[in-house]
Amino acid sequence: MVLQAGDNAPAFAAKDQDGKIVKLSDFKGKKVVLYFYPKDDTPTCTTQACNLRDNYKLLLKKGYKVLGVSVDDEKTHQKFIKKYKLPFPLLADTEHAMVEAYGVWGEKTTFGHTYMGTNRTTFVIDENGVIEEIIGKVQSKHHTDQILGTIQQ
Repeated sequence: MVLQAGDNAPAFAAKDQDGKIVKLSDFKGKKVVLYFYPKDDTPTCTTQACNLRDNYKLLLKKGYKVLGVSVDDEKTHQKFIKKYKLPFPLLADTEHAMVEAYGVWGEKTTFGHTYMGTNRTTFVIDENGVIEEIIGKVQSKHHTDQILGTIQQ
């Protein structure tokens, strides 16, 4: 099943960088930016995370909680957060439960090499756990503008 705007966001429970279990239900009554990215500390993923970091106060002011998700483990997330001073939690989806539930795990091709991986996708979820928007063509340098709908086309 492919998720669409208007669908209920799949429930999840995953460990953050500190081993604390984070659940979608923890954010009932709050808007959530749930962004899936391929790998910690890689160029495009770093650009995306730093764009969210640099605009974090604005996102909070607009009522959004930000959660990053990759299949990397907690230790890798800790290093990534520390290196770039990321102010939001990163969830370790090492069992691929979230990437599968949200339909972002799939075939990718880089330099002619085909492999399975996380497709960079962001889900904007409303206060009731309903998907408001799915951003499939993430522009890492302008990601906050995409989330807020302020990007100039």
